[in-house]
Amino acid sequence: MDELILETVERGGYLGIALLMALENIFPPLPSELIMGLGGVMVARGSMAFWPLLLVGTLGTTAGNWVWFWIGQRFGYRRLAPFVERWGRWLTLDWEDVERASRFFKLYGHWVVFVLRFSPLLRTMISLPAGLMQMPLWKFLVFTFLGSAIWNAMLILGGRWLATWLAQYEGAMTWIILGTGALTLMGYLYRVATWKPRRRPVAPATDGDAR
Repeated sequence: MDELILETVERGGYLGIALLMALENIFPPLPSELIMGLGGVMVARGSMAFWPLLLVGTLGTTAGNWVWFWIGQRFGYRRLAPFVERWGRWLTLDWEDVERASRFFKLYGHWVVFVLRFSPLLRTMISLPAGLMQMPLWKFLVFTFLGSAIWNAMLILGGRWLATWLAQYEGAMTWIILGTGALTLMGYLYRVATWKPRRRPVAPATDGDAR
């Protein structure tokens, strides 16, 4: 089973990694740790190279985060509320999350986009207030790319280290992947099931809301 998983990743190649990393930043249940960790295992096996993998994974991450930036920039603070109200359950996102991320962005400025890319907290969520506050696109892309490169490099190195351990225990990778996938899915389904719609707020105008 381990070999089947690795062969599947190998067939998808660098393009598959890039697409998965883009989706990981758009749709919650796909964990970047699993995607880039498997890439690191492929590096250890010699099927992929570190730098090309880091590049395509980071480009995918940047593209996925740009989607949330575009949503914030396109809709604006007021017009985003109906979008969150309609799709919040499936995004496991409510308006309080948007407000909290926006306050965090206002408090610490543009640099949080870089810093949070290699942090487990608000890593993707911060893209939304960056768009809402009309952060310059070029700066958003540069900060996102550089910060994501650090995070992805750590995941690749972790996967490469893990490959040595996995080689000693047949079937361990399958259980790790199934366990990680199951926990991620259960966490997502729990949030969907327990998500409660909040009354849509009448949001005050912000510096970045021109609409």
